[in-house]
Amino acid sequence: MTGRNTAELATLTAAKTIANTALRWVGPFLPTLERAFHSSTGTLTGIMGVAELGGLNTLATGAALDRGHERTVCAAGLGVVALSSAIALAGNLTAFAISFVLLVIGVGNLTAAGHAWIGHRVPFAARNRAIGAFEMSWAVALLAGAPILSLLIEWYGWRGPYVALTISSALAAVVVLVRVRPSESSAIRAADRVKGRLPAAAYVPMVASAAIAASGIGMFVISGTWLEDAHGLSTGGLGLVAAGFGLVELVASGAVAGVADRIGSRRSVAGGLGVLGAGVVMMAAAGGSRLLAVAGLAIFLLGFEYAFVSSLTVVTEAAPTARGKAIGVSNSIGTLARSGSVVLTGQLYEHFGIGGSLTMVSVTGATAMTLILLAPHA
Repeated sequence: MTGRNTAELATLTAAKTIANTALRWVGPFLPTLERAFHSSTGTLTGIMGVAELGGLNTLATGAALDRGHERTVCAAGLGVVALSSAIALAGNLTAFAISFVLLVIGVGNLTAAGHAWIGHRVPFAARNRAIGAFEMSWAVALLAGAPILSLLIEWYGWRGPYVALTISSALAAVVVLVRVRPSESSAIRAADRVKGRLPAAAYVPMVASAAIAASGIGMFVISGTWLEDAHGLSTGGLGLVAAGFGLVELVASGAVAGVADRIGSRRSVAGGLGVLGAGVVMMAAAGGSRLLAVAGLAIFLLGFEYAFVSSLTVVTEAAPTARGKAIGVSNSIGTLARSGSVVLTGQLYEHFGIGGSLTMVSVTGATAMTLILLAPHA
């Protein structure tokens, strides 16, 4: 990458950190929002699961990304994130539902645009480094965002984070428009673009990545409730633990950036899923041990982050002459998987406890392992 491209990638990564903070703070602080909206884990996770379907919107933006409009899509996504946080301030379940739909749409389009931006500029042999750097935003959202939002909750109540995220997301949209150059020409020449359906083989890594995402979000969304219910963590404690998990994920994303290009994406994904499985076993064996529960969840997230970020690189090469379209379709498949996972995990937790949730993520993890071993371009 050129120096200018590196600077622009840093800008996009910072913007994505803000958007990811808006998305990720809800899981660890779900007990706070349950009290704010006078609701339950099952109800809120049900709303979040249905709202995930908003990510299907990326089906419509893939073609624009292949025409080189990544900057515009990124900025628009940030604007939608700002709007979603503002709507949530109304303080009722309807506002929360609308807010979360918009949040998923905004973050989904920002993410797809960022991956297309990287895919159009970085060779596949070096792409894990760029994808890994970009996806560090997912970890930093917890590492830096969770403690800050925890303090805002302590000082200003549950509305504090929403106000901060409204302002910061809107400012980030402006910064992207100012600091990221528009594409000078179409990213892929019209004559080279795939017309009609994507190749069947392209769907293998897409579904594998979606299954990994389902495993990760399925466990993460009930993590705060589980740690509070079974192990008595307070709001402040949840903030510290969430920050610790952010550090774990930052290590994983950094490892993808530094290692995955050398060992190959397929091996990286499989290795990450193996670590994820070890975390599941530890959580299942935790019983009343807070230390084992937190350690198991940390190991789970380490494996998830490494496997998922590595899988994103495979997806960017699933259909090189329709990269934006493939990324948009992949995000939509992931949307369906995440939506079902959030709803199902919440219900399984309410009816069967953590054991039910662990069973589900074990199934999705095994599915991902099977598929990634069949994926091309890995």
